[in-house]
Amino acid sequence: MAPRAREVQVRSGTEADIGPLTDIYNHYVRETAVTFDTVPFTPQERLPWLRSHPEDGPHRLLVAQDVPYARILGYVTSSPFRAKPAYSTSVEVSVYCAPDAAGGGVGTLLYEALFAALESEDVHRAYAGIAQPNEASGRLHARFGFRYVGTYQEVGRKFGRYWDVAWYEKPLGRETGARRLSPPISRSAELE
Repeated sequence: MAPRAREVQVRSGTEADIGPLTDIYNHYVRETAVTFDTVPFTPQERLPWLRSHPEDGPHRLLVAQDVPYARILGYVTSSPFRAKPAYSTSVEVSVYCAPDAAGGGVGTLLYEALFAALESEDVHRAYAGIAQPNEASGRLHARFGFRYVGTYQEVGRKFGRYWDVAWYEKPLGRETGARRLSPPISRSAELE
C-alpha cells in the first residue's frame, strides 16, 4: 500500500513559527556541518533573524506546513548576499527541512514557492553555499537551474575538522516585455 499523500501549504513565516523553525535549525547546528553555527539557539535569539524576512520584498521566509497537523516541515529563506549596497540585487538562499521530512519533496516545494515569489522583485542572482559533501543539496540546486561556480577550500571548522563550501548561482529577474503578476505566497500541494 502506498503511503498517504500529505497536504502541504507554503506560506510566509510568522513569529508564531519561531519555536519549530528554531528546532529544525538547531538539529542542523548540533548534528551536521550543513550550517557553520556551532551553538544551538533559543527561539528568542532567532527572532531578529525571523524579523529580517518580511512578507514581501527580496528577503523572504517561507514555511512548509503539514495542513492537517499544522506541523512545520521546513523553511526556505532569501537573505542579503552581502551588506554593501551594490549587492542589493543578489540574495543568498537556504532551505532546511525537518529531519523526518528531508527527501520527501518539501525542499522542492519550498524552492518553487520562493522563486515564484522572487519573480516580481528586483533580484538578479541567487547564491547558495553548500558545505561539502552534500550530494542531495547539489542535486536540488541543479534541478532549479543553479550552476556550480567554485569552492572555498577548508573555509569552516566544525566537529574538529575543516569543511569546504561549494558555491552555486542562479540567474533571476523579470522577463523583458512580459507583464509579471505577483504570485500568491500561500499555496497548497499534495506531497507523496
